[in-house]
This record gives sequence, C-alpha cells and structure tokens, in this order.
Amino acid sequence: MPELVFFSGTMDCGKSTLALQIEHNRSARGLAGMIFTRDDRAGEGKLSSRLGLVTDAVEVEDGQDLYVYLVDHLSQGGRADYVIADEAQFLAPEQIDQLARVVDDLGLDVFAFGITTDFRSKLFPGSQRLVELADRIEVLQVEALCWCGARATHNARTIDGEMVVEGAQVVVGDVNQSAGEVGYEVLCRRHHRRRMTAASARAAALSPDVLPVPSS
Repeated sequence: MPELVFFSGTMDCGKSTLALQIEHNRSARGLAGMIFTRDDRAGEGKLSSRLGLVTDAVEVEDGQDLYVYLVDHLSQGGRADYVIADEAQFLAPEQIDQLARVVDDLGLDVFAFGITTDFRSKLFPGSQRLVELADRIEVLQVEALCWCGARATHNARTIDGEMVVEGAQVVVGDVNQSAGEVGYEVLCRRHHRRRMTAASARAAALSPDVLPVPSS
C-alpha cells in the first residue's frame, strides 16, 4: 500500500541526504520521481545536502496545489512513480493535505522530509499536519550532536553566535554561517533552554574569575 512517510529530525541530521539517496535508489531501478522543495539552502528549485550533493526540484510556491500539479503532470504524459517533498516544514497545512491525497487518490508513495520544531521549539504548521496525517513517522537515526556532545534535539537561531528567540518563523540560514549573519545551531534541550550556544560557552570558559583571588 502507498504511504505518506514523514522523516523528521533536527538540522544537520541528514534529512536531505536521505532524500537524495531515496531518489538515487529508485531512479537507478528505472522509476521516475517528482521532487518538491521549498527554500533550500542551494537556491530556488534545488534539493541539496551539506555533503555537496544536489539535484533539481520543483520549487513550491505559496498557494500552489500539489495534487493538481501532479494530476496535470500525469495528464500531459509525464511520469511520477513516487514523490519526495524536502523542507516539508515550510509547506502550508493544506499542501500537506494535498500530499496525503496524492497517496490516497493517485496511489503514489510520498516521502516528506522536515524539521519538526522551529528555533522557539514550536511546531512548524507543515510538520504538525504531517504528524497528524502521516502513515508513518521516522525519526532519523543519524544523531546531530550539541556542542557539549549530547544528542541534539532542538534547533537554535543565532546572530553573532548568540541565540535569539524572537523573529519570523522562517528565515533561511544554515549551520555554517559567518559571524553577523543569521545562522542555526543544534543544541540539546538543556542548552537550548539556557540559550547557551557553542560561542557563548567558549566565551564563558575564557571569562576571568568573577570571585576575588586572595593575594599571597
């Protein structure tokens, strides 16, 4: 039976790499996929991983009906044996409903990849709808690590290495941004709650003692 599968995890845990691997494995067997993406780090109409792999994709627009897009594609003689939707957290809830309809009405497997929560630890609307509708949810087993070495469970937005908790939910950035730019860092829950990034931890370690040291 076709399924809507949601592959979830933090940033930097290999979601896009797995999406590209699924595409490679199926295309190598002669299958044709439809790849959707939204706001990929490599630019419009691209699905990319931090390992340097990239392929072309359909850039999803606001208000676009993904079910109608697939039906039109198939009606015009196009082929689609499965669907991949990367950066699915950025899709609108109604677009997730459309992906579920692709599974139910067109009989295609849909593999959706996305972050579950934003930098404030709030569910992305698209991810929330996927949790509600998916036939299966897979938490990626390649664990991203916090700077302390613990398993990273939260995504933090940073500016100049300092964690911020206000701003628009969607601001495109990466985990390897230069200082002064909007960047992201994965943290364990403890350090996300304390707003302690790798940069702030280094600064704290280099700070002079705050208690007076008796002279001998």
